[in-house]
Amino acid sequence: MNRRQFLHQSAATTLLTTVAGSVTLSKAQAAPNARINIGVIGVGKQGVSDFTKAMKFPQTQMVAMCDVVGARRDNGRKIANDYYAKLNNQADYDGVKTYEDFRELIARDDIDAVMVVTPDHWHAIPVVHAAKAKKDIYCEKPISRTIAEGRAMVNAVRENKVVFQTGSQQRSEYDGKFRIAAELVRNGKLGELISVNVGIGDPNRPCDLPEEKVPDDTNWDLWLGPAQVRPYNQILCPIGVHTHFPAWRTYREFAGGGVADFGAHHYDIAQWGLGTDETGPVRIVPPQDENAKRGLMLVYDNGVEMFHGGPSGTTWVGTSGIVSVDRSRLDTIPADMREKNPIGENDVKLENTGGRNGYSHVANWIDNIEKRGQCICHEGIGHSSATLCHLTNIGYQLRRELRWDPKAEQFLDDAEANKLVSQEMRGDWKLA
Repeated sequence: MNRRQFLHQSAATTLLTTVAGSVTLSKAQAAPNARINIGVIGVGKQGVSDFTKAMKFPQTQMVAMCDVVGARRDNGRKIANDYYAKLNNQADYDGVKTYEDFRELIARDDIDAVMVVTPDHWHAIPVVHAAKAKKDIYCEKPISRTIAEGRAMVNAVRENKVVFQTGSQQRSEYDGKFRIAAELVRNGKLGELISVNVGIGDPNRPCDLPEEKVPDDTNWDLWLGPAQVRPYNQILCPIGVHTHFPAWRTYREFAGGGVADFGAHHYDIAQWGLGTDETGPVRIVPPQDENAKRGLMLVYDNGVEMFHGGPSGTTWVGTSGIVSVDRSRLDTIPADMREKNPIGENDVKLENTGGRNGYSHVANWIDNIEKRGQCICHEGIGHSSATLCHLTNIGYQLRRELRWDPKAEQFLDDAEANKLVSQEMRGDWKLA
């Protein structure tokens, strides 16, 4: 019996919905072959946030940290070792190894799952490698830097039958606000749907940062990986351990700008409400003002128009009402829409993971690793949501109306646009 079969059959413990610090393991629960061994690729601010949530579940064991910055991988190792030392009352606990190159981590036979929490240009290659190594995957959003990378990730995950969760946690958390909003839309509580507004940041732009000296503990060539060569700047890769979100997100070589940063969340919810997971629009219409950074329109084949811009979050407009949701609010017009027209017994009900902030989304991943199920934000959903971000950026970049085939994932009769579906990878880096 291999490790994966053992995990599936033993299901050592019930998933916790408790806050950090409330977990106590028995000796039987702590048995190494009854745990999901996890390696973390990318140990910056978000990486630490993700793995510290995951290690609070008694099914898991953090065993490896990988980062191109020495101080960050050592920091991740210390956080995990200190946690297990306290948990097991073992002051000299040292069960977490560090790696500079993700390929060494993935090559370990005893690792069952990986968390990919790198800059966006470093999502696709580790995910494909991990899938081929039969390791389950939690990948931060947006799952890809390009549409072609996203498709390759979906194919690798499905061909190798691994469990994949995209880090678009709004489907799982925030007290169920986003799920409730999407159910109202899906069940026609606001009448016939006319349009959707998605309030997110600006499109990406080329990197123009000046060169700075590379820190001694940073492998800058490996940080760049498949991306175009750009000089080191701490705005892209901060020195040592940091407590902010680096601005590599802004630049086209590495990511999708504000459009993809929060678009991977709010476009995702827009699609959830529309019921268009794993498909997308058929037309992309940029604003007429060549300098505008908001206002692009995505048109679906049923005529629904989705606009980049508006209040933060996702807002659906129908013939008899409006539903608008963000992390701190759920608003409807009329205000009593939910009371006068509630979700009924025969209405569409979306998956409910419990809504506990910080834990439900990771719990959904761990639960599906054990039962070999499909996560609430699986690879197809993550790819579809990221594709909306990429189409938006391409529309702003080319500044002309584009026609899109969501099934073929190609632009119609537009060779220039189709070149932007992918980016050439630098040097010997490739997805295979």
